[in-house]
Amino acid sequence: MQKTLLALAAAVAATAMPAVVHAADAAPAAPAAASIAYNVGVVTDYRYRGISQSRLKPALQGGIDYTNPNGVYLGTWASTIQWVKDAGGKSDAEIDLYGGYKGEISKDVSYDVGGLYYLYTSNNLNPSANTFEIYGAVTAGVFTAKYSHALTNTFAFADSKNSGYLDLSATFDLGNGLSVAPHVGHQTIAKTSAASYTDYSVTLTKDFGNGLAITGALVGTDASKTGYVTPAGKFTGKNAVVLGAKFTF
Repeated sequence: MQKTLLALAAAVAATAMPAVVHAADAAPAAPAAASIAYNVGVVTDYRYRGISQSRLKPALQGGIDYTNPNGVYLGTWASTIQWVKDAGGKSDAEIDLYGGYKGEISKDVSYDVGGLYYLYTSNNLNPSANTFEIYGAVTAGVFTAKYSHALTNTFAFADSKNSGYLDLSATFDLGNGLSVAPHVGHQTIAKTSAASYTDYSVTLTKDFGNGLAITGALVGTDASKTGYVTPAGKFTGKNAVVLGAKFTF
C-alpha cells in the first residue's frame, strides 16, 4: 500500500486536555514532596500539532506522572490512534515515554528540558513511526516558548532526522477556574518541505477543582490539503472545535 503524505504526516498531531498540547508539555511543576498522579480522559478528536491522529474521531487517553521536589519528572501517556493503520501499518495506540527537569532562572522565569519517545508498537512502517525528540522550554510570566528537535526519523517520514517544532503559547487566568490559552506552532519536516506547516489554536479550560477539567479548543493549520488527508480524502488539519474531558487523581 502506497503511503500518502497525509497518512505519514498524520503522525504530527496531540493529546491530553487542551487537545493541542502534548503529554510532556503538561508535566506538573515540582511539588513539595515526591508524588505520583494518574489521569484519564477523552477527546472528540486527538489533535497533535494541529493534525488529527484519530481520523477526526474521538480518542481515549490516560497517563501517569511522577514528580520530585528537585525538579525531576518522569511520565508515560497513551492514546488510541488511527493514522498508523491509515499509512499501512498495524498499531492502533500511541505510547509516550518522557522525562525531564524543571527549574527556575528567577522568580518569574522558569525552564523545562527533557526527552520524549513516541512508541507505536508493531507499527510495521518503513521507516518506523517511532520517534525520539529532545525539548527545551522557557516560561516568563504567562508566556512560554518551546522547541522540540527530533534525533530520529520523524513519524515515519524518510530521511527526516533533525526535524523540529517551535511552539509559542500563553495561559491567561480568567478566574473561577477558567483559563484561555492561545497557541501558534510551526512543524518543519527535514528534507520534505511540502510536509512542513503552521498550526494554531485557542483553548478554553474549566477546572472544577476536584481533578476534573473540561476543555474546548478551536484548532487549525495551513498544512497541505492534498497530503494530510484520511483514506477517504478528508483533510485532517482542518479548522475544528475539539472538546475534551480529563480527570486527574
